[in-house]
Amino acid sequence: MRILIIRPSSMGDVVMASPVLKALKGQTPPPEIHWLIDPALSELLEDNPFVDGLIPWDKRRWNKLFTQFRFVELLREIKKFRCHLKAQAYDLALDLQGLFRSRFLAFISGARERVGFSSREPGAFFMTRLVSKGPDKKLMGSEYLYLMEEMGYEVSDPAPHLFLGKGAEEKANEILKRSGIDGPFFALAPFTTRPQKHWPKESWQKLALVLRDRFGLPSIILGGPGDVAGAQEIIGGEGAVIKNSAGIASIRESAAIISRAEALIGVDTGLTHMGTALKRPTVALFGATCPYLETPLEGTKVLYHKLPCSPCKRRPTCKGDYTCMKKIEVDQVVEALLEIH
Repeated sequence: MRILIIRPSSMGDVVMASPVLKALKGQTPPPEIHWLIDPALSELLEDNPFVDGLIPWDKRRWNKLFTQFRFVELLREIKKFRCHLKAQAYDLALDLQGLFRSRFLAFISGARERVGFSSREPGAFFMTRLVSKGPDKKLMGSEYLYLMEEMGYEVSDPAPHLFLGKGAEEKANEILKRSGIDGPFFALAPFTTRPQKHWPKESWQKLALVLRDRFGLPSIILGGPGDVAGAQEIIGGEGAVIKNSAGIASIRESAAIISRAEALIGVDTGLTHMGTALKRPTVALFGATCPYLETPLEGTKVLYHKLPCSPCKRRPTCKGDYTCMKKIEVDQVVEALLEIH
């Protein structure tokens, strides 16, 4: 049996959907599994033994052609990609995103069976079966676990997982040494795509001082190339107590840094979800969004103060105050660390 998983974007959701792989591979005989993914996130799965192949999909290229009204070129791209997918002869396409575009990708894959989440998105006719996201919204990755159960697959291990290559671990060691870290440390993940999910800069600075004074350990900031300026704002000038890997470490190298950390503290971002997948003590700071309150592992603690407007997701009503995130105090973070560390 050949299966195509469609979850091309969102680092955190790729991580949270990973238990699906074990459930599928647990069949006899085990199926061949391919994952359709944004090339920028492919390193999340390159070393995963449950994935037999990656299908890169350049969404940015398709979007560019569409916005520039280059429809003939776009149609050629779609036809070429469709031929590539159909040549794989998939038996099943699993849409783990539930968007119009992911349903369309499932359709052009040519898979006889196409299963995905029900949602208000158009394109339901592209699918052969739609499944709800289930009644339990508190557990990390609950929708993916529910989908597997509804399809008759046994989920023996609901915890997310990541696999790191040796090269990433070696590179992470180099980054840590260059930053002056040669022993235990805390990892901080302050950045994500939406400002309403951020914890105040001053809170990160105060937390780093407390971690140094109370635990005697340095902290290192994680982030991508677009987070360099924000990292410098948090770190401050000469003599700063926070080290930096933002814009230096790749996704896989950042994961390797997390795997060595004493604990990870982060907002609702893919790097924070990696802490759970790598079985490191993790404190997750949620406000405008609340993807989960519980995880399959005891080492993750979620701090979330529900307000009448919570979760606002993409529609904040606080006019940029982000009260839900400000309500999380540094002392609460430290207390959560003591509970799980």
